[in-house]
Amino acid sequence: MNSDSDLQIAGDILEVPHLLQAPREHPATVAEFVGLARSVAADRAQWEHLVRYDATSRWYHLLRTGPGYEVWLLSWVPGQGSGPHDHGRSSGVLTVLDGELTERTRRGERTLGAGAQRMFAPGFVHEVVNDALEPAVSLHVYFPGLTEMPMHPQSHVRPAGAATMACAAPVPYGPADPVSA
Repeated sequence: MNSDSDLQIAGDILEVPHLLQAPREHPATVAEFVGLARSVAADRAQWEHLVRYDATSRWYHLLRTGPGYEVWLLSWVPGQGSGPHDHGRSSGVLTVLDGELTERTRRGERTLGAGAQRMFAPGFVHEVVNDALEPAVSLHVYFPGLTEMPMHPQSHVRPAGAATMACAAPVPYGPADPVSA
């Protein structure tokens, strides 16, 4: 036998029902939450008509919920930002749908264009800002659903010795503002 493996499968493996897993109704793993964000992002008809822009504060809309997770749609006009924050006990997936956002962390800055995704663990501190000249739209999946968003001083997202840059004032988290970035 001249093969890389002595194991060979006879027949169609997809016809072995006990090996197939039934698709889940709701995501349960990080990869599945990333997939959920990608599928919502790809279906513009699901979210595009809902987007609003507000010059006084970031606009947000709860798009979907499921057992233990929430999907939020946010818009950002130029200059709007989240302020340095974490997401409490929630992990998340941030997906830029339109425009461009800047994410700042202790490790530096990253520009996120349409289609870019960032996953983060509980307690991860970052700041998201629209530094561009055009509005932006983003999708945020939180698991478990977002219950808190502790704010942090600028020093938590600026490397030591970094110049301080002007940013939009953070919008305080409270019952009327259940989500940020």
